[in-house]
Amino acid sequence: MEPNEKEMLKKTLELSQDNNKMLKAIRRSMFWGRVTKIIYWVVIIGAAVGVYYYIEPYLNDAVGIYGNFKNSFQNFGGLLK
Repeated sequence: MEPNEKEMLKKTLELSQDNNKMLKAIRRSMFWGRVTKIIYWVVIIGAAVGVYYYIEPYLNDAVGIYGNFKNSFQNFGGLLK
């Protein structure tokens, strides 16, 4: 093997090792990005469900009051006819 070929082979090996390190870093970064995104959406959806669970009694009361007002106005309209 000539010295020139040996030097090219050595450079190729170094480049392939460097590429391998970069690819591993990219894959690791993608993995942690996915994990972070999943945790983010779990927190967002969990917070929304928690807020709904906390506010649900107040919403039910508001819907009941609206229904009472609606019935009262319908009865009042029936008295006028």
